[in-house]
Amino acid sequence: MSSFPPFSKSPSVNMSLAKGVYNLLFRRTSTFAVTIMVGAVFFERMFDQGGDAIFEQLNRGKLWKHIKHQYETEEE
Repeated sequence: MSSFPPFSKSPSVNMSLAKGVYNLLFRRTSTFAVTIMVGAVFFERMFDQGGDAIFEQLNRGKLWKHIKHQYETEEE
């Protein structure tokens, strides 16, 4: 039985990927800081949109945008 993780056939593939990511994003302080900032903005956007989607799903039929057609009258 092998001790490698099930997602990889060899440890060198994982190490070369990790080394490439390290050299590209984390080696210099400036690129590390930019990576953290971009990651924070991306995470904030995804978290906000996910929260809004969950809120709307839980409150379907109770929010104004879902029921306003019942109260609007067509005026010419």
